[in-house]
Amino acid sequence: MPSQFFGLNIAYKGLLAGNAALNTTSNNIANVQTEGYSRQQVQQQASNALRVFQTYGCAGAGVETLAIERIRDEFYDNKYWSNQSNVGEYSMKQYYMTQMEDYFDDTGLNAGFKSLFDQLMVNGLQELAKNPSDATTRSQFVGFADSLVEYFNGQAGNLEKMQKDVNQEIKLKVDEINSLAAEIASLNKQINTIELSTGGKANELRDRRTLLLDQLSEIVDIEVKETPIIDDNNPDRVTGANNFSVKIAGGQLLVNTNDYRKLECVARKEYEKVNQTDIDGLYDIQWEDGLDFKLDNAAMGGALRGLVEMRDGNNGEYFHGDITGIGTVTIEKEDGTSAIHDTVTIQVNREYLQDMNKCNLSDQGGIINLGNRLFYYDSWEYTISYDTEGNPVYSYTFTLSDSELNKSRLTNDRVGLEASIGSGVKYQGIPYYMNQMNEWVRTFAEKFNDLLKSGFTAENLPGISLFVGDHATDEEQFLFPEDGRFDKYYGLTREEVTEALAADMYEGLYRTAYQNLYKPKYEEEYANVYQDPTQDEIDALVTQITAQYEQDKKDVTDPAVQNQIQEGAEKQAKANAEKKAQEAADKVASEYADAEIADDIDAMKTQAEEDAKAALASGSLTVASTDDSYYRLTAKNFALLTAMINDPTLLATKFLGSDGVEQDDLMQALSDMAFDKEKLSFRGASASEFLQCVLSDVALNASSANLFYDSYSNISGTIDTQRLSISGVDEDEEAVNMVKYQNAYSLAAKMIQTLTEVYDRLILETGV
Repeated sequence: MPSQFFGLNIAYKGLLAGNAALNTTSNNIANVQTEGYSRQQVQQQASNALRVFQTYGCAGAGVETLAIERIRDEFYDNKYWSNQSNVGEYSMKQYYMTQMEDYFDDTGLNAGFKSLFDQLMVNGLQELAKNPSDATTRSQFVGFADSLVEYFNGQAGNLEKMQKDVNQEIKLKVDEINSLAAEIASLNKQINTIELSTGGKANELRDRRTLLLDQLSEIVDIEVKETPIIDDNNPDRVTGANNFSVKIAGGQLLVNTNDYRKLECVARKEYEKVNQTDIDGLYDIQWEDGLDFKLDNAAMGGALRGLVEMRDGNNGEYFHGDITGIGTVTIEKEDGTSAIHDTVTIQVNREYLQDMNKCNLSDQGGIINLGNRLFYYDSWEYTISYDTEGNPVYSYTFTLSDSELNKSRLTNDRVGLEASIGSGVKYQGIPYYMNQMNEWVRTFAEKFNDLLKSGFTAENLPGISLFVGDHATDEEQFLFPEDGRFDKYYGLTREEVTEALAADMYEGLYRTAYQNLYKPKYEEEYANVYQDPTQDEIDALVTQITAQYEQDKKDVTDPAVQNQIQEGAEKQAKANAEKKAQEAADKVASEYADAEIADDIDAMKTQAEEDAKAALASGSLTVASTDDSYYRLTAKNFALLTAMINDPTLLATKFLGSDGVEQDDLMQALSDMAFDKEKLSFRGASASEFLQCVLSDVALNASSANLFYDSYSNISGTIDTQRLSISGVDEDEEAVNMVKYQNAYSLAAKMIQTLTEVYDRLILETGV
């Protein structure tokens, strides 16, 4: 039989349970606005019944308060973390692509590409065609060209600044990851300490840890796993502690219970650049123990992925090919000594690697992966050779750095393996847009300069280039001589190259002979025939010109003024007659020169063909990264020839020196080159459509970033709402619980009061 005081113990337990429930409800209400707080609930169960050896068998022993647990669904946490990684990625892309749109915008409110290009190639050319010999008009045209140059310089500067900002933000995100990892590891230790010693759950600490994981998941993708720690000596015994691990960036361990790994940002040295357009000091990320973090990991997500793709995104266009040869080269040092350097030849098959106008390889050296072994290189050479069938073969030969950087020599076992520089980041980030500008600048400058150099100025001087590149370290300029050209070889077979070279050489021979030999000879001989116009010629022109003044003369009654008008007419008539005489002399000279040159044309063609074959006698064309070629021209160093700025009269305006000063055929050729994609093609469009091509990329990426950010943000909100429906504190629900637990507490107290009266009667009055 149970004790007479057993009921009091049961009521006491009910009082404790009601008090615990009320306190928990109070705690929930107090934290209704606390971020990351999970609703807590008292876990109760009936106490084990007592066997009383009566007919009713067992007697209930009251209630037991087992634990105060937080209400949390890990399924929704994992869904939230996975989605939040996408939110972080596209928030970064959205922010920076909006900036990119602003940079390339050309709404007319700012001086964008289309405005400046039309100013040069439409307005400027039209004015120049009207009066090619006028120095002021030529100066204005050069000024328009300078505005276009400044546009590309400014755009390159903007993108470099953006790359610097993104690079700095990558470092901030890495520091934030380290801070969060350290705090999570510290919380793990505290949680295990408390739960081992008390047997209960460290709810508040677990909430804090989950909130940190929410923040971490937006920076980088995370994978969280918690497993109980088992007693090795007794596998059936659960110790109460847990092993809690966090992996990031596609499964790389960050936190392992009480320990965490730290990330470091290491700035690349100037000889470790990947792309020609990269700024100095871009960060690579590695673990504190020296292992690579693998930034190019396709499984990585979060804001860190968005930043890396913006900073390094090359649309998947990176250097890679097959190793076809190993060699050595002896290089003379500045101190007079020499050193042997290894070389490696790599054949490439991708079109963007075969066309050097699209080349973005570093010109300051870098790191090359040769069959999964890393080597430093100092320079490289681009080569077009031909196979037995005369088809072009494109390759690069890299000169590796000395033993100070490369601790081991290159061996022949690398032949046949793959080689690469950097990695293919399949996003159109800053390097992609920089390379797009470089490609356009190189192609446009190349064609524009070729036309100018094929013509003559109004003063009959040979044409010179307008667009060049500035040196980075001095006041000199890249002038792009013919021996550094590769465009005349690219995409052509050996036979086609020979024909093209022969045609160019013949044209050069013809123009040189015509301009410097035949034309001066006949000009001198025939110009004297028309040196002084006859009086009859002057009178005829005076009659023609004075007709223009007749109306003025009718309106003027003063004889003196009429005489001035007559004198002006005679002066202009004489000038026109002299001009007509010179043009006639030029025409006669040209006709005689053409007649004499006709006898030499066959000889010139034969000589050109022989010279072209001699030029290809070596069987290949080689252009080094250090050569003065159009590869050295970028949007950043795009410039006008200093001599042209100082003297705009050096601008060529006609194809033949024998033509008159008002000849504008070269102007028409420039216009065709700008607006006819058959003359100059950029991504299948004309030069004038550069902005449409690039802006379409920017707009598509910006739109995609906006769309995905909005989509994932909405999903994140939905998942968070689902989480809150389970773990969040509902004020109305807690109010109901407060009344419910208050009643339970009051009833337990009433039970104690009732039992007190019973015990008074039992103890004080029974048996008296």
